[in-house]
Amino acid sequence: MRNEETAVALAQQLASDFASRAGEADKLSRLPAEDVAALKESGYLALSVPRDLGGHGLSLRDCAAANVALAQGSSSTALVAGMQLHLFGHQREVRTWNQASFERFCRLAADGALFNSIASEPTMGSPSRGGLPATTAVSTKDGAGWVVNGRKTWATGGEHLTHMLVRVAVEGKNGVILVEQGTPGISWQKTWRDSLSLRASDSHDVLFEDVIVPRENLVAVSDGRSAPNIWFPLIMSSVYLGTAIAARNAVIQFALERVPTALGKPIATLPKIQRQIGEIDIALQAARLLFFEVAGEWDGNNDHRANMLPRIAAAKTLVTETANRVTEKALQIAGGASITKALPLERYFRDVRAGSMQPPSGDTALETVGRAAIATRQ
Repeated sequence: MRNEETAVALAQQLASDFASRAGEADKLSRLPAEDVAALKESGYLALSVPRDLGGHGLSLRDCAAANVALAQGSSSTALVAGMQLHLFGHQREVRTWNQASFERFCRLAADGALFNSIASEPTMGSPSRGGLPATTAVSTKDGAGWVVNGRKTWATGGEHLTHMLVRVAVEGKNGVILVEQGTPGISWQKTWRDSLSLRASDSHDVLFEDVIVPRENLVAVSDGRSAPNIWFPLIMSSVYLGTAIAARNAVIQFALERVPTALGKPIATLPKIQRQIGEIDIALQAARLLFFEVAGEWDGNNDHRANMLPRIAAAKTLVTETANRVTEKALQIAGGASITKALPLERYFRDVRAGSMQPPSGDTALETVGRAAIATRQ
């Protein structure tokens, strides 16, 4: 797999399969095992893994394009896949893991392992705000390993994850330690079932109680400062852009099929409906243009990382706000049927709301863009 076209074709094939289960998965608040198996077997999880380590080595733009297509089948499954895409895409640029671990993890991912960075905590909140985790890694008495204790939130992928890269406090510093699924002392609390958005992503809480891992599983130690992750906000945005496109397509299909008795023809023939769909399409065209333009600008050069942040914040903000507006407008077009399970529109409406909670967001994102704009005039 060498280019965007091939990756998108794979994603479209997977999305068609995932879409057949997405509604029931949302109802059950459960990530389908069939989706995870398909991600592993297809090689999708290795899109951002370097080629010389068994992956496809695709660019950020190519991975983002594939995930936009994937999200049109299932927002939740695209979120799970996106976590792995951004993790390996970012790491191949910054290499904060030790080299031996990086190579081993890449080969595991290429073979179908499912990774995620497990960082957020009930007290600390998002790791993007800094701070030392409450989750700890303490050396065993014999010095041969580490004992991990703590609680993490929003562990997307849940029990389907094979490898968790857990952010811990170790000897007064920030560390990242590998904990494999099934290690004694791990337990899951199904806290995500009643969430507003992405109910089938299994983003549950995970508890570590005297979990013992080998010494070499500590893959990184730092003072807490790290290079900004360019991949995360764009890959996450791909989920919401893809979901908004799915809402557009679904409401157009509804308008073509809905024939009220009094009208005697599809509501798609009505100028009012055409105008509303036009509003949706123009908004999505603008969001897609900026999103793919920004994603295509990233060349992986660390010297350009800081300069990219305002562009990233702008693209992420526009995509998120557009997805919110588009899915709301789709509800209005479809009317009463839109708030029932007869259509997927209410699920799309709920799922895109999660984008506002992921960094950069809100005033922070706008201030970043504003400062950059002001600087260009000085």
